[in-house]
Order: sequence, then C-alpha cells, then structure tokens
Amino acid sequence: MMTITNSDEDKILKTVGLELMFATPEKQEYEHGMTAVEIARRCKFNLNIVKKKLRILNEKGIIRSKGVSPKFWKFDDYRFQRMAEDDPIYLLLCSFDDVDFDKYFDY
Repeated sequence: MMTITNSDEDKILKTVGLELMFATPEKQEYEHGMTAVEIARRCKFNLNIVKKKLRILNEKGIIRSKGVSPKFWKFDDYRFQRMAEDDPIYLLLCSFDDVDFDKYFDY
C-alpha cells in the first residue's frame, strides 16, 4: 500500500488550488465553476482526496462553492489577495518553482 507523505499532500493541495486559480470559463465544463469530479479527472487524483483538499481551501476562504449536487467550486481571487503573506496555504500557492504553466495556458 502506498503512503502519502506531507510533501505529497502539499503537492496535491497546491495542484487543486492552482487548477481552480487558473480555471477559465473556456476550460470548465460548467459556467458556474468546476466540480470535484472534474478536478479529480483533470488532475488524475482520487475524488475523496480532492474533496478533502477543497474543504481545506474552502475553510481558508480562498475558494467558494455554489450549488449542492453537483457543487461548483470557484477561486476567490479577492480573498486570496487579502490573505496574510506568511500563511502556509498562501506560501504554497505562490511558490511557482515546480509549476508547469503550459498546462494552464495556451500560448
């Protein structure tokens, strides 16, 4: 059985956060935002892990949900910009050293 380390957990949280941060209406299946299933499929993560990461980001206030079934998620740029700069989630989402931007943007 594979164990998930804190480093892997951080990478998953960062990937889910960045997926929502760089989501555009053209890339989304629905106009209201992205579903957990859509994020899990796009990032190739287990759905339950994605839901856990969405809950963490939601508790920080940097994403918001709309609807119940399905629940749509959107990144809240306004709240993200007002986070404390020493917050671990803020620092995680702002460290772009290992980020491949080609998967988020078409040049």
